[in-house]
Amino acid sequence: MTSTTRLPRAVRQLIEKFERLPGVGPKSAQRLVFYLLHNPENELEDFAQKLTALKRETVMCSQCHNVAEVDPCEICGDSARDATLLCVVEQPLDVLAIERSGKYHGRYHVLHGAIAPLNNIGPDQLYLYDIAERLDGVRELILATNPTMEGEATALFIAEVVRQKQQSNEDLSELKMTRIGHGLPIGADIEYADGVTLARALEGRRAVE
Repeated sequence: MTSTTRLPRAVRQLIEKFERLPGVGPKSAQRLVFYLLHNPENELEDFAQKLTALKRETVMCSQCHNVAEVDPCEICGDSARDATLLCVVEQPLDVLAIERSGKYHGRYHVLHGAIAPLNNIGPDQLYLYDIAERLDGVRELILATNPTMEGEATALFIAEVVRQKQQSNEDLSELKMTRIGHGLPIGADIEYADGVTLARALEGRRAVE
């Protein structure tokens, strides 16, 4: 196998950047770079412009932490959404997946990950604690983290944080916490689920014990 050190510096550097992306190994990174190398220059310039626009033309919603073009995002700013429902998800892609189901019309809270001690990700690395500050007027908190070990641990941690908040705030005594139902197979990610499966999972949500 030809060593990458024999490749032009520009090629090597871009391969190294692609290797840092999740799910992209050395071989895939090399294929991507050589694919781009054979594209017309105007297409590469357009690709580069889209990359720089990714940060410049997006913001994080200060309320739900979803990725959007404006703050607050379209969902948080939509008065037609049911403000008594708050759905906690791990990633912005989970919001898109649940929206595709067409069965949920409340609001969201995006954690940007799940508690994973083996990866040095704890509650402080997530948008987790400010959930308790968004509960005024909420009658149901739906914990829609992924049905994985990390997702389950995150849901339990959130439930404990909310219960502590309930003990000090009588207005939250009627708040119901539910866990997304079993329409999702164990170990699956929400973002890859189809609309029908997610609809069943939302309809089959259960109370958090």
